[in-house]
Amino acid sequence: MLATLRRVFELHGFGEIETRAVEPLERLGGASEASKEVYVLTRRGGETADAEFGLHFDLTVPFARYVEERQGKLTFPFRRYQIQKVWRGERPQEGRFREFYQADIDVVARDVLPAHLEAEVAVVMARALEALPVPAATMRMNDRKLVEGFYRGVGIADVAGALRSVDKLGKIGPEGVAKELAAQGVGEQAADAILELAKIQSADGSFKEAVIDLWETTPTVEDEDAQRLLGEGIASLVALVESVNAAVPGTAMADLSIARGLDYYTGAVYETTLEGHEDLGSICSGGRYDSLVAGGGFPGVGMSIGVSRLVSRLVSQEIVTATRSVPSAVLVAVIDEDTRAASDGIATRLRARGIPCEVAPAASKFGKQIQYADRRGIPFVWFPAAEGDGEVKDIRSGEQVPADADGWNPPVDDLTVRIERR
Repeated sequence: MLATLRRVFELHGFGEIETRAVEPLERLGGASEASKEVYVLTRRGGETADAEFGLHFDLTVPFARYVEERQGKLTFPFRRYQIQKVWRGERPQEGRFREFYQADIDVVARDVLPAHLEAEVAVVMARALEALPVPAATMRMNDRKLVEGFYRGVGIADVAGALRSVDKLGKIGPEGVAKELAAQGVGEQAADAILELAKIQSADGSFKEAVIDLWETTPTVEDEDAQRLLGEGIASLVALVESVNAAVPGTAMADLSIARGLDYYTGAVYETTLEGHEDLGSICSGGRYDSLVAGGGFPGVGMSIGVSRLVSRLVSQEIVTATRSVPSAVLVAVIDEDTRAASDGIATRLRARGIPCEVAPAASKFGKQIQYADRRGIPFVWFPAAEGDGEVKDIRSGEQVPADADGWNPPVDDLTVRIERR
């Protein structure tokens, strides 16, 4: 599955990088919920117990440092993907782990990030999910400018705090969100308005009318910036949903309940669920940011697939299966130990043409070597001969034919391991 993701990302021009696991705590700080789950590091036996470093809880923060440190050597817009482990100190449960894999793509620009890249990143992720043997994905989208404009318009001063509360809507429900908002000093009328905003959804640009109707029927404060942000956000979200659905039909949906609790998002935000597995939550999320890199000037947009979360559901519910359990397509049998070199030679020639194979570990009877291949899940056994290269047998069908190690190929479906829907 990781190989599939790499292939799709690279087809769209993304190059792979890897960053260190440890970052300074000052970079991992902030007001987001994730920052509270950072594993801190101290050196055992050190002179001080004060922690200065922590394990990264996502791949975006270390990517920001990477860009900052290498900005003079990069060509912008810079497109990267990154598949690594991350760590979060949360309670393990289905789909949530303390150590897990993420697969990220980001495009970062210098000074100005074209709006079309918000759609392009979403399209690449949609195509990556299409290439995997997973149920149909729905990518739910919102725009932080739209949300901030509306929130400010109804008189909410702490927009970031309100967003973090709305981000919990699926966990604590409208009543829980309303209580949190009240604790932040948000009035009942304003709370009701943003909860109504969160109900708006559409699979095209028709959500625009619903937002405008709500705005016009809700008491608002005089704030020209708020109205400007709202208008820009609506236009951006309409363009985003329509662009993604034009490229990957039926994928995108405007959902104004999507908030994303991380503070650095400034434009489009995305969350992705699988059809029939909505209880798993988002398996792919992200958004646009304009000031992530220290000093500013490097806006970007990115998305991340929670690979471990996705795979855990696919495996636990037996949604997918591997075509075999090992890479080898061929087991080259050994007649006796005196002729092992000949078997090794056949294997070398097969590998030179990209056919994964291994040589039998012992020169036992051919029946036992066939049993060994069967237990390993290897579909073909090659029997060397005194003259020529011998014969190859498909142990599933029993068909056995003469073969040349420089010309024989297994069927395409047997060449490599594949993951298939059950």
